[in-house]
Amino acid sequence: MLDLKRQYQPLYRELMEALGSVLATQQFILGEPVAAFEKAAAERLGVAHAIGCSSGTDALWLALAAAGIGPGQDVVTTPFSFFASVSAILRAGATPLLADIEPATFNLSPVAVEALLNGPQDSSVRAILPVHLYGQCADWTAFARLAKERNLKLIEDAAQAWGAEYHRVETGVPSDRSSSLGWKAGALGDAAAFSFYPTKNLSAAGDAGMVTTNSDVLAERARMLRQHGMRRRYHHDETGWNARMDGFQGAILTVKLRYIDGWNQLRRTVARRYHALFHAAELVEAGPYPIHGIVLPQEVRGTHHVWHQYVIRTTRRDGLRQFLTERKIGSEIYYPVPLHLQAALKSLGYSEGSFPEAERAAREVLALPIFPELREDEQQTVVSAIAEFLS
Repeated sequence: MLDLKRQYQPLYRELMEALGSVLATQQFILGEPVAAFEKAAAERLGVAHAIGCSSGTDALWLALAAAGIGPGQDVVTTPFSFFASVSAILRAGATPLLADIEPATFNLSPVAVEALLNGPQDSSVRAILPVHLYGQCADWTAFARLAKERNLKLIEDAAQAWGAEYHRVETGVPSDRSSSLGWKAGALGDAAAFSFYPTKNLSAAGDAGMVTTNSDVLAERARMLRQHGMRRRYHHDETGWNARMDGFQGAILTVKLRYIDGWNQLRRTVARRYHALFHAAELVEAGPYPIHGIVLPQEVRGTHHVWHQYVIRTTRRDGLRQFLTERKIGSEIYYPVPLHLQAALKSLGYSEGSFPEAERAAREVLALPIFPELREDEQQTVVSAIAEFLS
């Protein structure tokens, strides 16, 4: 699925120099290495503030808590995401309300959210938390309209979407054009959360995350909360948390930030090649649901996809994955169990059948190998194996 050695080898000297600088200055937690990354990240995303923290999960909690989301309030989000999208809401003391997804993008459906908001629970909803799943922005025009009409906060779960953009004019299959138009993921909502987990497009060498916002008030509060609720040392205004970014991670991310645009462009090239190879093999069905072949992921009009994952749909997913495993071809299921069916979330009161689109996606999705250095011959091996299985 991912070979980080191919990324790290060309950067070895730069990364070692950056780590050596942290050792020399002994700024192991926050400090100048993190501040430098925060400044560069904010400039790259076009936001006023970027606040480094210890993980993407902590970033979600910090964004929610800094936005004033807490007990007695509801937050609408998706059942088809990583666990942290919901657990962070619970950690903030709020209640997650789930709405189904769009079958083509797997992102939270604005239509489903609006139907939920028109229901009896509308009065307690204070925020919507869309996830930019697999590296493609959710339908922000629709969510911005809902938020404005109902005075709601918008919190982006941008964990998989560094470099993604919204409001582009291109449409269709992945193109080879560079990103040039639109708002960056992380600059769309009241606040956003990024993850720099090692598998992400922009990745640390361990756990790290970031909150971004254009609000001075929200940023100041997030910085306070990430350090045990301190504005002054040993003076605790609130019960915060230890959610600080390490200096080593800040140093590594500063180096890798110089290369992320190129890496994302290579991911788009890999996605474009997958599309061409699958079409040449005559395996593609229009969708959004598969019948005998596979349904390919699409870049939606008005977005710039960064292809964190390349996720196909097939009715024979489990058999196909086993077939690929036997041939030592990596694959992964993101996600095999929707959040509303997780044992830890039974208290939310949902049951099987509550969200048909998310449940069907969980049975059909399969992520194929994708990373910037993936070679065309390796992609041909993947596609040929899938063709053999489906035949």
